[in-house]
Amino acid sequence: MGDESASYIHMVQHLIEKCLIFRMTKEECMEALSNHANIKPVITSTVWKELEKENKEFFEAYNSQSHEWKENRMSAAETTEMIQKMISESDQKHQKDPDD
Repeated sequence: MGDESASYIHMVQHLIEKCLIFRMTKEECMEALSNHANIKPVITSTVWKELEKENKEFFEAYNSQSHEWKENRMSAAETTEMIQKMISESDQKHQKDPDD
């Protein structure tokens, strides 16, 4: 069970990192992963908080720039398409190498 839990948390971390690449807020990421990957928001929130602890400087810069990004957001349809592709790619990767 421990290996499965670690693998699951690693997958959630990977998906959060993808959300960060697409400049999503924590709330947007929680909603996206809940809707598209069936990951409970509390799981996403917990992993996000741990990433914030481990990467304080990154998240300070990320959060300070987030207000500028809101002006250049993708449409809802573009976001949904991007999330589906991201999850599909992640699933394929984990099927090929479940220990990663």
